[in-house]
Amino acid sequence: MADNYLEKKFEEYSIRKSTAKTKKIVSTGPKPEHIEVRFPTRRVFVTGGASGIGKAIVQAFRKIGCRVAFCDNDRKNGSLTAQTSGARFYPVDVCDSKALQSCMHDIFTTWGDIDILINNVGISRFSPISETSIDDFDRIIATNLRPVFITAREMAMYRQSLSRPNNYGRIVNITSTRYLMSEPGSEGYAASKGGIYSLTHALSLSLAPLHITVNSIAPGWIENNNYETLRPEDHEQHPSGRVGRPEDIARMCLFLCMEENDFINGENITIDGGMTKKMIYEE
Repeated sequence: MADNYLEKKFEEYSIRKSTAKTKKIVSTGPKPEHIEVRFPTRRVFVTGGASGIGKAIVQAFRKIGCRVAFCDNDRKNGSLTAQTSGARFYPVDVCDSKALQSCMHDIFTTWGDIDILINNVGISRFSPISETSIDDFDRIIATNLRPVFITAREMAMYRQSLSRPNNYGRIVNITSTRYLMSEPGSEGYAASKGGIYSLTHALSLSLAPLHITVNSIAPGWIENNNYETLRPEDHEQHPSGRVGRPEDIARMCLFLCMEENDFINGENITIDGGMTKKMIYEE
């Protein structure tokens, strides 16, 4: 009787298995508008926040209730981002060190401090090295790298002047996977991003007494515009199966700035869909 019972159950199982429809799981990618995280109100300053990754960072911190200020030399998009997000916009060219310092001093005066500093501003200009002028190289360094030092220095000096210490501080620097991999004609960009990578771990030690952690994020291919026009092969070459979005970087900024994540310090986090882990040879 037991044997017949088992045979009957196995037959029922076989029938169910043969008639069951296999559901294909399709990745839809992230939902850019959906960022859910518990976060106390913080005072946030973002460089280069008018568009692209910077805009996504501004929006992410505003959506969780933080006070956000950002600077950019793009007045049109900066004003639009400020209007749609409720952030404070400073039209500043970060190559002008005095203007950048003045911007931060105004924020310090208005808010009393800056809790979170996101150094995002950057330009990429690729050209053959023989056609790249010294001024071109200097402009990239002055835009991408030098502001990281200036803003961190201003934050440190202000913190040292406080009669009552602020025991919470975060700096997140946006570098690039090009800090460790390159292609021809990218000398200025690679040097600036490599500099940010090294400056990050140096700052993490210098600012430790002020309770400020310093980390960097190295984005890979992040498509800021016309995501829907990307080709299937653009997505398929990534181990994660898709090209990145600005929100992928913004979410990591939120994570690094959570108060309980203070044990992550001096670190660089690569967000590139796994591309830098691929061994690629041309056939």
